[in-house]
Amino acid sequence: MTIAAQSSRPASDRASLRLFPVQALWTLTLDRQLIVPPAYDATYVYLATDPGRLVAYEIAHGTEAWSIEAHPQHELATGDGLVFLVEPDLLTARRATDGGIAWQVPFTDSLVAPPAWGNGRLVVATGDGAVVLVRASDGHIAWRRDLSSPARSRAAITANHVYVSIDEGRLVALLADTGETVWERRLGGPATDMLALDTRIYVGSTDNFLYCLNARDGRIEWRWRTGADVTGIPVVDDRNVYFVSLDNVLRALSRTTGVQRWFRPLPLRPTAGPIKAGGTLIVPGLAPTLPAYDVKDGAPAGGLSAGDGDTAALVRLISHDTTELPGVVIVTRNVKGVTATLVTRQR
Repeated sequence: MTIAAQSSRPASDRASLRLFPVQALWTLTLDRQLIVPPAYDATYVYLATDPGRLVAYEIAHGTEAWSIEAHPQHELATGDGLVFLVEPDLLTARRATDGGIAWQVPFTDSLVAPPAWGNGRLVVATGDGAVVLVRASDGHIAWRRDLSSPARSRAAITANHVYVSIDEGRLVALLADTGETVWERRLGGPATDMLALDTRIYVGSTDNFLYCLNARDGRIEWRWRTGADVTGIPVVDDRNVYFVSLDNVLRALSRTTGVQRWFRPLPLRPTAGPIKAGGTLIVPGLAPTLPAYDVKDGAPAGGLSAGDGDTAALVRLISHDTTELPGVVIVTRNVKGVTATLVTRQR
């Protein structure tokens, strides 16, 4: 999820803003290891670290807001002023302001995917093949749908639909209000993370294709073959869809036709989808410097220092309220612990 604050600058102007050269606004160093990837909302970054702590830090200053005991099993979700955790036998919602428990729902079946939040709804998946929609405000279970095979990646939620990728390579669209199946589409392999918009769905698969599906009926509008699996969630702007694959290539395709606009070989192995910060694309991976490229033509645009992490840097786009410039949080990990840094364009 991209974090975006209200801004007086027109959207078209913000989209063209450049990230480089950058300056660090704060750096946070912890002598603890991450349990799951960080989570974010407009105010806080949430770090779940051993031995079983969840800590909220203010994005504006990097200062600690609160710390509680917690044992998340998957990446967290945020929304509606809450933080959602899958814990052993429990789905828990905590208040973003102080970490206090808002509600809890027990589950007898294990929850096998990160929770997904959108439009006041929370979606989780169980190990026995069920998809469950929970009302985010109070934990009320609205419906449960048996799909016969587990969904191990995070669902995607739009205003009217829930999209779920299940183990056997099926992509299923469900009505958000009732859980009724709208359509199913079998891909050439299990789907990776997806980007679901009102009219189209962009999703990679282990068959080395990026697919564009019609959101109404699941029809394949186009697909593009890569040299290896697509990894991470694609990103889009008004014209293009941008994505990376494990043949170490960043590509830009037309959103509507799938025609390739440009491609760029990468100096690293990507570990997540590209991050779009204004007019710049940043590619996360395991490297001292994360490369960045211009969205217009893929020309090199600079790089972000990822420090001396032993694992791939985790990158997140935010908005920086005081400057209205794009900002990026970079989280790196090594044997000593975790380092988080907020950078934005140098003024």
